[in-house]
This record gives sequence, structure tokens and C-alpha cells, in this order.
Amino acid sequence: MKLDGIKVLDLSWFLPGPYLTTALCDHGATVIKVEPPGEGDPGRHIRPMDERTSVFFRNMARGKRSIVLDLKTDAGRAELRQLADQADVLVESFRPGVAARFGIGYEALRRSNPGLVYCSISAFGQDGAYPGRAAHDLALEAMTGVLSLTLGDDGRPAVPGIPIADVVSGLQGLSGVLMALLRRASTGRGDRIDMSMHEALMAACANVVGAPFTDGTQPDVKTQRTTGGAAFYRLYDTADGRQLALAGQEMKFVRNLLDALGRPELAPLCERPGAHQKPVMEFLAGTFRSKPLAHWMAWLPTLDICWGPVNTLPEAIADANLAARAAIVTDERGRKHFAPVVRFQEEPARPLYREPLLGEHDGQGWG
Repeated sequence: MKLDGIKVLDLSWFLPGPYLTTALCDHGATVIKVEPPGEGDPGRHIRPMDERTSVFFRNMARGKRSIVLDLKTDAGRAELRQLADQADVLVESFRPGVAARFGIGYEALRRSNPGLVYCSISAFGQDGAYPGRAAHDLALEAMTGVLSLTLGDDGRPAVPGIPIADVVSGLQGLSGVLMALLRRASTGRGDRIDMSMHEALMAACANVVGAPFTDGTQPDVKTQRTTGGAAFYRLYDTADGRQLALAGQEMKFVRNLLDALGRPELAPLCERPGAHQKPVMEFLAGTFRSKPLAHWMAWLPTLDICWGPVNTLPEAIADANLAARAAIVTDERGRKHFAPVVRFQEEPARPLYREPLLGEHDGQGWG
């Protein structure tokens, strides 16, 4: 596999760091998860539980090894440094300054291992205006303005269904680690990656910052092309209380649907977003509300348009395309897992769908 022989120390908890290191592990890296004594990674106990641990934890720890180290002790820090001397990558999610106080910061570890790629993931970065400030995903979604664009029918911000700041920063961290490893191949030198979740999520707003960047104003959510101001990028109710999404604003898709519904004269209104699209929205709302979701799921695939049903998670997991691509697999215990998303033709991933018990690999080192 692509990352056979790469050794990774994972000192991260919850989602961003473990998401990153799971991807490395799925593609061949050896990942040692360092956990504190006692209950270990808090993710082990996020319900619902599923046989050995929690579903959350096994999604974030499959294939990894677990060792227990008390980094508040000299012995624990000494063992960590020994492991780091042989590691290619270290990922940590302590508050800024904590790793350095423990004697396991980048400057300390690179003296004996100059090839180490050291990735620190924190809420606001290793320096800046908020030194040491804690934050999880929702606070960052609030601070970056993401929540100001995610409004319910009552006009108030709605809590998104997934922790997008966690996922985006994990993916950005993964790209940084891989770039650093690629560069190390020619220089022999590692690097320090300072991954700010705040900045990662802010940069993910690239397609919605036109007004703030040009005149310093807040976008009007109800008139923007991807947040409510376009008839063909919008949710619609169906007769049975379900919903579907139209999600393609290209004029060919607009004409395909409106022609099929007998209202081609409405198409010119969709050439740009804004309040003038209200007649199109009202027509589509009335049309979709006239029949149940099952009817539209049978009819819409006959047209070339972008659309999708608003699925529940069980419905989404049972999707025919995911089944056809084996995107969700079942292990020998009957537990479901997501297959690796990155697919290589020549060297496919070989994930191990088994999470480690706490301290299962104590004393084994990299062997």
C-alpha cells in the first residue's frame, strides 16, 4: 500500500486528528494511538456503544495500536520520546504550549529525529489572538459566520448535522502531512504543521464571501445562489411530509425540468439568483407538494437534472450507489463500517476493521 512502512504517533482525541490518522492507517501506515491511563480516549465512551467500544471510537481508531502512557510522568514522556525517535509522523491536539511543556514539542523531538513530520491541530493555531483558548466545532462554526448562513425557517441559526470544522481541519491536516512527507523524500527533513481549525473552516467559506470581501456586507441568505435565493438550489416539501432537494442551477437543468412540467416560460427567471425567482419557487413548491416523495423518486430520474431525496441516515446508509460501490462494509462481527473513500486502482486500501482495546499494545513499540 501507499504508506507501508510509515510510522505515525497519534496523540489526538475526538475527531480532527483521529480522522486524519485513520486515513493514514487505512492506506498502510502503522499508527500507535497514545492514550492516558484510566478511561483512555474520551471517544471510547461516546454513545451508542457497540460491542467492544463505541461506534464513534471504532470509526476513528480502526487498525490502530493502543498504548497507555502517562505523559505527566518522566517515564511516560521518556517512552514517548523513544517512540518519536523512530516515527515519521506525529499528530497532536493539545492546547498550544502543552506539548512543549511536556518536553515533546516539535523543537525537542526534531533534534533527535530531523525527519519527523509534526502536525499540531488546535482550535485557533499555535499563536495569535486567542492563546490557549479552547473551542469545539460549534463555537468555530459560530465564529466563522457559517452559522449566520445556516438559517432555519424561523430565520435563526440552526445547528448543522455534522461537525464540519472538525472534518475540514482533519482533511487539511492530512494534506499537510502528505505534502511534508513528499518533500521529505528529497530533502530528508520533516516539518511542523500548525493546523488551525478556525482558519480551515474560514477558508472553506471561499464560495460565499463575495459580499464581505468586496464591500464588507453580510450576504442576504435568502437571495444568495446556494443559501436560499435560487429555485433550483432549494428544499421542497412533498405530499407525504417528506422533502427533496433541487441542487443544479445550470440552465440546461432548469429547462429540462420546467419543460417537462409544462412551464418553460419560467426558465429566464432562473438566470441569476434573487427575489425575482419567487414565482418559480412557488410553482415548484406547489408541484412537489402535490404528490408523495416516492412519486418524484420514480419520475425525476427520467430527466437530466440534479436532485436528491432528503434521506434519513438509515435510508442514506442503504443507498443503492453505496451498496454498488461497497462503500459501507460489514465485518465478521456484523458491525457496519465506512470503507476508505480514497480509492487507488493499483494499491487499494486494506483497512483493518478492528479498534484496539485500551493499552492492548503496551510495551510492543513499533514491532
